[in-house]
Amino acid sequence: MKKIIYPILLISGMWLLASCESKDFLDETETTDLDAMTVFSDSTYTTAFLTDIYTGIGFASEFDRFNDGPFSYTPSGGPQTACDEAEPRQLAKITTDIQFITGTVNPVIISDDSWNKPYENIRKVNQFLKHLPDTPLTEGKKRTYAAEARFLRAWYYSVLLRHYGGVPLIGDTIYTYGDDINSVRNTYAECVDYIVSECDAAAKDLPVQPSGRERGRVGAGACKSLKARVLLFGASPLFNGSDYAPETHKTLLGYPEYSLDRWRLALEAAEEVIGLGVYSLYVDNDEEPGRGFYRIFLASDWTTQGTFSGNILEKKAPHGQGRERLFQPPSRNGGGGGWIYQELVDAFDMKNGKPITDPESGYDPANPYANRDPRFYNTVTYDQSVLRNGDIENVPVNIFLGNYNGTPSGQDAVHTGTPTGYYIKKMLHRACAANFWIGVPQSRPLLRYAEVLLNYAEAKNEYEGPTAEVYSALEAIRERAGMDPFTLPSGLSQDEMREVIRHERRIELAFEGFRFWDVRRWMIAEQTETQMMTGMEVIRDGDNVEYNRFNVRKHVFRKATYFWPIPYKEVAKSPELVQNPYY
Repeated sequence: MKKIIYPILLISGMWLLASCESKDFLDETETTDLDAMTVFSDSTYTTAFLTDIYTGIGFASEFDRFNDGPFSYTPSGGPQTACDEAEPRQLAKITTDIQFITGTVNPVIISDDSWNKPYENIRKVNQFLKHLPDTPLTEGKKRTYAAEARFLRAWYYSVLLRHYGGVPLIGDTIYTYGDDINSVRNTYAECVDYIVSECDAAAKDLPVQPSGRERGRVGAGACKSLKARVLLFGASPLFNGSDYAPETHKTLLGYPEYSLDRWRLALEAAEEVIGLGVYSLYVDNDEEPGRGFYRIFLASDWTTQGTFSGNILEKKAPHGQGRERLFQPPSRNGGGGGWIYQELVDAFDMKNGKPITDPESGYDPANPYANRDPRFYNTVTYDQSVLRNGDIENVPVNIFLGNYNGTPSGQDAVHTGTPTGYYIKKMLHRACAANFWIGVPQSRPLLRYAEVLLNYAEAKNEYEGPTAEVYSALEAIRERAGMDPFTLPSGLSQDEMREVIRHERRIELAFEGFRFWDVRRWMIAEQTETQMMTGMEVIRDGDNVEYNRFNVRKHVFRKATYFWPIPYKEVAKSPELVQNPYY
């Protein structure tokens, strides 16, 4: 705790985002090494100080979060490679994703970004709010900026809460060296209440959804959506009266007693977002099924068509090739961000909505990638998928072994370019290759309407059962996905609907940083994270094709890793800072 509250009176290295992307609020200015008096006596620098706090909001779900930095950088994975979604890259350094999937998480060597970055930004917010009244901004702008800052503080506390459970709440305090710092952890309930109250207060002074040059700034819709997410987590099995924590940690890691009413609170919070009436799912199935699902992650390329209608809050970034360099095959100069496991591939239903295990689904093991849920084709690069290569469009990716119509397998092949037989395709632009000069959108949604509908459906089902409204929310997502038919079977029980909802979250939100947390809050990680994960070896010889599943890695799960350990150096400096159990 003491490390992360050092004085921050400088704005250092704020970056000027110059790109082919349309100008937005992150393009305000560039500053360097300015003291507090200079910063807060100038409206431009004051705005830049707030903008700097925005720049870190997506760090916890970054695809390359667990790289081998800070002094070097080798492309590697993030939350997707710390769970059952994708196989991580093996580096010389022991990365956090490897620790989680091998059951070797250690407070000494665990990444401390989830502790340091939130507290660093919380302190910046407190500095900003302290000086804001004396800035030359208009009263209206001061009110709006104060609300944005309070949301950002709540956001960073929500990141801490997700990782550690209850953490020290420092309020508006700005600690400096020599201060007597209170490092006692607040309870889980106190942290939830604080985040919710900050979201409620901020929402009152913000427009619902900023647009134009202000797109990307926080609106009331983002405040209400974060509130709904936090309350959904609080109602979930891990936090809602579970027997996970020992008595010494009961109030730190959740609510000691179960309450059905927590599902009601989560439901009502999601209903508030829906009731705003400004968000919708962008549906485009005319030219190809599921094109709307593809475009929402590259929304700035189709802004006139309403692609932003479901994006509530984005992590803004300039145009470039960052995702392509992480996820595309080596032949396109990509790789390192993770490789999809066969278990996730199998989870994608057929286009008709039936699982591949259903004898009536139409699934053909000899042609396993045909007629799948359209989201599959926008999420997975499989053998003979077509991707741009340099300035040439629609070039097949040769992941097979052997020889296929005179084309030998190459650097993209299974066991050579990919350890699983797959690459990640989600959020990649079809017009871009990592070995081509064109830059494409790299911004990505952090809060989107599909998540709100899934949160609503889950809370509604748990509180009232599988009502018509639950069906409607899920079917809207399946319709946008391009499934045909998109309707669900009638007469599902509450338990059956729960599994449908969890399945939809797994598919719709894949690689967006949700799966790692979902399996924990549902307390199913001891099943999902202890499997032998597999891949697919495709052997082609002329027109003959074989599909052989093979073992990739046995995942190991420890009970301790339902939560992250507080970094050892923080606990060592502050004896009153209680470590999470089982570490």
